[in-house]
Amino acid sequence: MSDYYNAFEMSPVPAPGLDAVAPEPFRGIYGMPAFVTIPTSDLAASVDFWIRGLGFFELFSIPGRVVHLRRWAFQDVLLVPAGSVAEQAPAMSFSFACLLSQVDSLVEACRALRPNSVEGPRDTPWNTRDVVVITPENARIVFTAAKPFDPASQEARDLAAVGITPPGVGRGDNEDHA
Repeated sequence: MSDYYNAFEMSPVPAPGLDAVAPEPFRGIYGMPAFVTIPTSDLAASVDFWIRGLGFFELFSIPGRVVHLRRWAFQDVLLVPAGSVAEQAPAMSFSFACLLSQVDSLVEACRALRPNSVEGPRDTPWNTRDVVVITPENARIVFTAAKPFDPASQEARDLAAVGITPPGVGRGDNEDHA
């Protein structure tokens, strides 16, 4: 007996078929279960390629720091200036969502196994606490935990400055922005 079950209703990817229709670009704000971070030496050219060539759109940007691109739900790409990432491999990062309550134990476990493998944790301007781990394969893995949202915080002001407001404050769900 298998522990697997049909959960296609969770995915934005349509069922395979010649008549399959791609989902609309998803403009909602959600907790990203995973995303890729890609460093670039020419942010403008990279954004242009991802948008015009690959069909992504700019969800938002923090000038000089990050451009958040998206296509369908759960297809998130963060483009960052090359200077904000280590110059040597790994050139790309993969991020996993986690909980604030998991950060300390993750840091302790990784440092116990490889003392110099962890950077952070550090708080970000976009209201997360991040831990960077370099694995034995030299992969850069980021565990990112959303912090509780405080509407009076600097992070809330930073997010509002790029057009991201909390639920119920001037924005509806994805259906309202089609």
